[in-house]
Amino acid sequence: MEEFDLILEILERVPNLVELGIFSVMWSEHCSYKSSRRHLALFPTKGPQVIQGPGENAGVVDIGDGDAVVFKMESHNHPSYIEPYQGAATGVGGILRDIFTMGARPVASLDSIRFGSPDHPKTRYLVDGVVAGIAGYGNCMGVPTIGGEMVFHESYNGNCLVNVFNLGLVKKDSIFLGSAEGAGNPVMYVGSSTGRDGIHGATMASEEFGQGNEERRPTVQVGDPFTEKRLLEACLELFKTDFVVGIQDMGAAGMTSSSFEMAGRAGTGVELDLSKVPRREEGMTPYEIMLSESQERMLLVCRKGTEEKVRRIFDKWELNAEVVGHVTGDGKVVIRDNAQVVADLPAAQLADKAPMFSRPAWPPDDLRDRQHLDMNEIPVPPDLGETLVAMLSSPNLCSREWVYRQFDHQVRTNTIQLPGSDASVIRVKGTSKAVAMSLDCNSRYCHLDPYTGGAQAVAEATRNVACSGAKPLAITDCLNFGSPEIEEVMWEFIRAIEGMSVACKALGTPVVSGNVSFYNQTQTDPVWPTPTVGAVGLLADHTKMVGQFFRNEGDDIVLVGQTLAETGGSAYLAIIHQMEKGKPPELNLGHEVALQKLLVELADKRLVSSMHDISDGGLGVCLAECCFDIRLQEKPGFDVSVRTDLRPDVFLFSETQSRVVISCRPENTSSLMDSVYARNLPAQVIGKVTSGTARLSINETTIVDCAIADLVKPWAETLPEMMSA
Repeated sequence: MEEFDLILEILERVPNLVELGIFSVMWSEHCSYKSSRRHLALFPTKGPQVIQGPGENAGVVDIGDGDAVVFKMESHNHPSYIEPYQGAATGVGGILRDIFTMGARPVASLDSIRFGSPDHPKTRYLVDGVVAGIAGYGNCMGVPTIGGEMVFHESYNGNCLVNVFNLGLVKKDSIFLGSAEGAGNPVMYVGSSTGRDGIHGATMASEEFGQGNEERRPTVQVGDPFTEKRLLEACLELFKTDFVVGIQDMGAAGMTSSSFEMAGRAGTGVELDLSKVPRREEGMTPYEIMLSESQERMLLVCRKGTEEKVRRIFDKWELNAEVVGHVTGDGKVVIRDNAQVVADLPAAQLADKAPMFSRPAWPPDDLRDRQHLDMNEIPVPPDLGETLVAMLSSPNLCSREWVYRQFDHQVRTNTIQLPGSDASVIRVKGTSKAVAMSLDCNSRYCHLDPYTGGAQAVAEATRNVACSGAKPLAITDCLNFGSPEIEEVMWEFIRAIEGMSVACKALGTPVVSGNVSFYNQTQTDPVWPTPTVGAVGLLADHTKMVGQFFRNEGDDIVLVGQTLAETGGSAYLAIIHQMEKGKPPELNLGHEVALQKLLVELADKRLVSSMHDISDGGLGVCLAECCFDIRLQEKPGFDVSVRTDLRPDVFLFSETQSRVVISCRPENTSSLMDSVYARNLPAQVIGKVTSGTARLSINETTIVDCAIADLVKPWAETLPEMMSA
């Protein structure tokens, strides 16, 4: 009611139904960020590398020599739970349009997908549909999906998360923005026709789930990747001209958001005639046309007099291109249906002056109990070798090959680091450069301590990029939480942002784009806080790229970083002891900054054969993963011996941060250690790369002694067996 009262104050009259529908989507949580805007201001968003920060369709970062990367991450959670194939597919389509509307060609996609417990009756249906939807749209578009993450947990039983990331390449002098400038310039509708699919999609994404989810199917958009492929090529051809003044994807809230946001950014107005909008259904009302979220559509402003030239380009690609209005100078969006005015609203007050809430926030009552952990009460497993196998064959640590084998990850021939390593890497054709990217978030950490979990998400994503040899440049994010109207959820959100902000400032990686997804909640059960981070970095010479896999028999294995008794929130506790308790490992940002600079330096000096960060599962899982290169028939192994004062299970599975396992030629070990010590980091040579066997001893007690095949087999078979059960 307070929002309706504000509408009356702005208009000085009662809105009609079309106007009320426009307010409802523009002031929805999904479009307006009314519960999050004041907190997002904590993020650092500027830096010498930043060309365009938050506020546009995507962020833009300079990579030198006149080149730039455009990237962003978005969520399509609610639609994917209702209709997994189309929800995931149109999520991919939407993020691609966000990138190419900036003038960039999309060259790489990643995805972060989260589902309920493997034994939940809906999980396999959702996994199958979501993965197929991502593959179906991305493969048809000719954009490789080159990495990501997948997590299972019961907190996602009623709300799966589908976060999609895309990165594109563009020249610095060829960037286009979503701004409706120049009174008198024509406004053109281009792309597919408008139907009734997706009406109230933005509103649906701003509500928690209750009963009757099947009835929401009409709010899920339907995608056509072949039309989008033509739209992509038509837009890139158009961008070679000087016809375009501004362009915006018709995403959430369709024509409503694109027209109001373009006018709002420019401080202008727009007049539209809906009778000129191409439609594929009969009898559509102005309300339906304005709120439809039909896919593969753009709204563009072109220079007056170029309309026919624009139309010819889109005719060539067999797409609609119609003049549906013009830019005005009065700050209003006036919508007509032929001669009848059906809406007359101020642009700026809908685009960026939505109500901004300061919602109450309070830590959960059981937070102290969540964080209490006494390892003395937890027994050491009798066979740590069997424990390692159980870890590797668990749904959250097993191979993801079943997923990424469905994606075309080598189309356009730019992918130089295939899925499965810490970071995914593409080359920049015609140059020596490469771009690395990674998505990460540990929701267990965020559940137990959202501040530390938020900071750690930034640190791990950027660390993964640094492990490839690339210098981290900036991040995007997708902040997935329950209802902001719940005090505990709002507290988790604020604390996660605070942690992320501190980490971004320390690591020099500003936030250039992102998305907030609230209301991931079914009745009273919110998802665990999941602030997913996408990091992007630059490798000046792609021949210096490093992967996570051991390469050469006889190489030294070096452990960089100190292992502490930090098992709170660990995969070990969750998988082996069915406990999700304790404080997550501390993050020393000074050590993290030094480590990431070290990793980039070691790659640049060509001192290393491989680098793999220690994260979920600790050192034991990390060593095994270093051997699991699916491209190799004969897999490498390791022979490692360490001494420690810690309990053997704690040492093996601790998730202490800022640690990396490195392999290098013996003749490079001395120089490598000099570089480590120069940055005041601890390190020790712990063993050798072998061929085909895994041997690990702690304090001269043998923990693991087996063929690598005995570790690979359960790791590789878990997910296919689960999906075919």
